[in-house]
Amino acid sequence: MPTLKKIAFIFLGTMAVVLGAMGIFLPLLPTTPFLLLAAYFYVRSSKRLYRWLINHRVFGIYIYSYITHKAIDIKTKVGMITLLWVSLGFSMWIMKTAWISGLLVLVGCGVTTHLVLLRTLNRAQMLKARENLSPQA
Repeated sequence: MPTLKKIAFIFLGTMAVVLGAMGIFLPLLPTTPFLLLAAYFYVRSSKRLYRWLINHRVFGIYIYSYITHKAIDIKTKVGMITLLWVSLGFSMWIMKTAWISGLLVLVGCGVTTHLVLLRTLNRAQMLKARENLSPQA
């Protein structure tokens, strides 16, 4: 009988896959972070779902590129940074507290720096990365 934690992780992983899939088509919704989150939940709850995810024809490339090359594509990078600052700006507008706004700006700068420093793969590099995916992973 599956535990409540296992069921919750499978559910959260599946929701992350759905959001990641939507991010492929929606410019402001990032794909890679949601797929990495899904991989995190699946590896702790279902080896079968984890193998399915990392070997998936479309999704596997995002995870492989990040884990292997510490890289993401430009669409994901721009989308993540945009979504980050829109979310932080909205939070600062709602909170209207100087020290919270300052803290959010510091967090935003740290995350933005991390994202900018990640390598950026172009379409050809992403396709080459897909070829390197192991069907046994």
